[in-house]
Amino acid sequence: MNLRSQKRLAAKILKCGIDRVKIKQDKEVEEALTREDIKRLINKGLITKIQKKGTSRLGAKKTREQKKKKRRKGPGSRKGSVGARKKKKELWMKRIRALRRLLKELRDQGKIEKKTYTKLYLMAKGNMFRSKKHLLNYLKENSLLKSKK
Repeated sequence: MNLRSQKRLAAKILKCGIDRVKIKQDKEVEEALTREDIKRLINKGLITKIQKKGTSRLGAKKTREQKKKKRRKGPGSRKGSVGARKKKKELWMKRIRALRRLLKELRDQGKIEKKTYTKLYLMAKGNMFRSKKHLLNYLKENSLLKSKK
């Protein structure tokens, strides 16, 4: 019951490897000698081709869904430096815009004078303040805030 030659012929016809050829009924296949006989058996369904195993994308899909929820962003997952993940210029723009907005509000409300506004504006431009809170602390310490009467 040696089916080596039949398997080899079937593999050539099915355009796959010998290991992927599956034979269901040995006796009928054993009698087949020509390519025509093998093709007939393939059409009958006695010789089939085993499907290739693929890589499952389920894990990748789950990971992607978690990343959409802003998860998996801890220090163990980070590869680039802080500057590579968030540009220095973008951080600067975010901070300076917030500071300038705050200064304009204070000026329009009359809580700081125009002269003080200009001075503070230039200080903010010179990277004097870390945040809005730092700016407000500076105003309180130097008593530059005036209460509106």
